[in-house]
Amino acid sequence: MSAFLSFIGFTLLVAGFAYYKTRNKQLSASTEGYFLGGRSLTGIYIGSSMLLMNLSTEHLVGLNGLAFRTGFIVMAWEVIAALTIVLFAIYFLPKYLKLGISTIPEYLGRRFDKNTLLITSILFLAMYVISLLPIVLYAINLK
Repeated sequence: MSAFLSFIGFTLLVAGFAYYKTRNKQLSASTEGYFLGGRSLTGIYIGSSMLLMNLSTEHLVGLNGLAFRTGFIVMAWEVIAALTIVLFAIYFLPKYLKLGISTIPEYLGRRFDKNTLLITSILFLAMYVISLLPIVLYAINLK
């Protein structure tokens, strides 16, 4: 029960702080405002977002269970992922922000065409639904 109350309290705190900081801004009017926060975010917010985007139920449930069963060798994947995120933040992110690109499919759409953007978006969504979602749902329902 206390974990649930902590979750609700923290969620309300984050929502209240976000509302306070953005109450006079029209951020949802464009994709730049929605994805990039109207270009008003500092490096701390962008770095924190990149760190937290790598955490999911798959990591919190699946990797912990697998590490318990087989050992910590499964964490090697996450070490490589952390290095990749750092390289992305140092090399690619400044280029994306300078060009005003907010998503990988948007970049591919600009680089190639709208069909590439559509195909990439569908593939990303399908792979999420096919590969990650069933594993997470299965792991949650284990008793």
